[in-house]
Amino acid sequence: MDRSQKDALQTIAEARHHDPFEVLGRHVDGKEVTVRVFLPRASRVGIAETEIDLVPRSGTDFFEWTGPAERVPEHYRITWTDDAGQSHSRHDPYCFGAMLEEFDLHLFNEGNHWHAYNFLGTHPRTVDEVDGVLFSVWAPNAARVSIVGEFNNWDGRVHQMCSRGGSGVWELFLPGVETGSLYRFELRSHSGEVLTKNDPYANAFQKRPDNAGLVTGRSDYVWEDRLWMTTREKQDWQKAALSVYEVHLGSWQRASQGEFLNYRDIAHALAEYVNELGFTHIELLPITEHPFDGSWGYQTTGYFAPTSRFGTPDDFRYFVDHLHQKGIGIILDWVPAHFPKDTHALARFDGSALYEHEDPRQGEHRDWGTLIFNYGRPEVKNFLISSAIYWLEEFHLDGLRVDAVASMLYLDYSREEGDWIPNQHGGRENLEAVEFMRHMNSVTHELFPGTLMVAEESTAWPQVSRSTWLGGLGFSMKWNMGWMHDTLSYLSKDPIFRHYHHDQLTFGLLYAFTENFVLPFSHDEVVHGKGSLLDKMPGDQWQRFASLRTLFTYMFSYPGKKLLFMGNEFAQGREWSEESELDWYLMDRPQHQGIKALITELNRLYREIPAFHDLEFDAGGFEWIDCHDASQSVLSFLRWAIDGSFVAVILNFTTVPRAYYRIGLPASGSYREIFNSDSNYYGGTNVGNQGLVSSEPVEWMGQPHSVELTLPPLGALILQLE
Repeated sequence: MDRSQKDALQTIAEARHHDPFEVLGRHVDGKEVTVRVFLPRASRVGIAETEIDLVPRSGTDFFEWTGPAERVPEHYRITWTDDAGQSHSRHDPYCFGAMLEEFDLHLFNEGNHWHAYNFLGTHPRTVDEVDGVLFSVWAPNAARVSIVGEFNNWDGRVHQMCSRGGSGVWELFLPGVETGSLYRFELRSHSGEVLTKNDPYANAFQKRPDNAGLVTGRSDYVWEDRLWMTTREKQDWQKAALSVYEVHLGSWQRASQGEFLNYRDIAHALAEYVNELGFTHIELLPITEHPFDGSWGYQTTGYFAPTSRFGTPDDFRYFVDHLHQKGIGIILDWVPAHFPKDTHALARFDGSALYEHEDPRQGEHRDWGTLIFNYGRPEVKNFLISSAIYWLEEFHLDGLRVDAVASMLYLDYSREEGDWIPNQHGGRENLEAVEFMRHMNSVTHELFPGTLMVAEESTAWPQVSRSTWLGGLGFSMKWNMGWMHDTLSYLSKDPIFRHYHHDQLTFGLLYAFTENFVLPFSHDEVVHGKGSLLDKMPGDQWQRFASLRTLFTYMFSYPGKKLLFMGNEFAQGREWSEESELDWYLMDRPQHQGIKALITELNRLYREIPAFHDLEFDAGGFEWIDCHDASQSVLSFLRWAIDGSFVAVILNFTTVPRAYYRIGLPASGSYREIFNSDSNYYGGTNVGNQGLVSSEPVEWMGQPHSVELTLPPLGALILQLE
């Protein structure tokens, strides 16, 4: 053997070879074949289909045989005895060639492979009647990549992968590996550092604190939600009621000893509860795999894997399927804005800044201690778009709520002057992130009609929820963070002083129809010392509950889709914590029962009255009756439907009942008080109008007719023409 061959063997032995097929496996030369295997801890090696014993190379873990080519089949089995005397047998992975299609690699490197998860990661397949798993991973700057797992004693020398050249992808088919096997990738960087990393495209992981990947195959789950899926595709969601119950699965309910429930168990309990309350959708805080409970899922390490805390991927499929069959949609909170620095995950994946930027001025969120994706790299963009598609396609989800969009849009987000790098035009806009979001939204809307892409975006960036062909970002909707902050700021003030801040309630209508807005009272408002929504309300206990009822009425009657975090629907008194379930014992108390009853009724009115949902994104669906009564802290407005029907909403934000309060109305007739937040049914004092009031031909507030009302203290009324 010449020096180059010896060097090749040495690189295999030291796990440094970029293409082990050059050295290992079956090599034909004319009529002869050489079979070479590398088996640490083996004492004897043979070829199962023959009586051939391979000859050990002295002082190494290599075994070789050279002889007539016809004696060795193309795909042969290796048998060996280890140094403990145990016998083993498997097909030699190095007698199987490369299997990934060049077209897949080309599209991936372009950033245009929408289903990259179909060839990267682990994929069981049968090759010439031999069962095994094809492993592949993108690691362009690695000097060597190996598969390590239970099947090779986690030894990175045994199953070294083959580089697919300029694509940066490595692959190896391992015969005999079964689904459920634990695995990782071991990488050697060009500087010699050895890294052990989880598969970025893994579909399942161990339950934390362990975190190895699990080999998975194609699911054989049989979906039963066809009716939901076909209806969703045809429905005009912009003109439909959309009321979202935001849920953290780990702390909504738990088992009797405090342990997590399975996805299947949660599905039944949650569907029944959500239907009782009348919500149309749930939104899940991220259930993408994550190691730290306290991150609530926002520090994701598994972008293609439902967290194993609550069961298997098929358990999660059952969860979605069951809710769909019960008429409930599911939106997933999804995090493409940043990822954690956990050493087993994406950070410096192949020893280089692969998924992130090298320069921390571009690649690090110092506030959160996380890393920022490099949206300009085609393969990274492809990774994220494939992840979005994966959840919509494989799990039939109805939409994604994209977290922290503002941090993606601005290069100087939460940075001091000089601590960021301007774009090519000298501006602060992250042009690569903008292009990524437009591409992502275009693709998902094309592939999955009727699904929703919702931006959590807190700035004045224009046209977030407008079509990409109009210059927008292409999201379906955007969270109305300005409305939420103004509203909570106003309601947190003592009613005596609210008249000084009346503009906090009226300002939002200046921009209410510039985007397709969601009105969110989310988990972010009840954590980190902010207290619960009930805590934010001033005054004694009665005033706090009354203000909360008025707040919810204002939310449900204001234009925009609705989102409410779990626990708020029954006025949980303490700040939310992921460490325990909600305070369900409060449901034994009348005032908390009243809040739940109020939310249930508001959801019913929102769904059943067209004026509340027909024109939520259209200025024609809203009309002020009076927005100027700051001195009495009263607001009144009309909501219109496409068919010309309407409702009137009147809100009194003070503790003073107001008798003989006249409001203008557009039509004569009898008006029924279809909702009164001060009803004793909701825990109020029953101040109101006994159900029915008749209009008078008295012009008022620019309207041709009017009625005199009694406004309840800290209360809201909804009137409908009989």
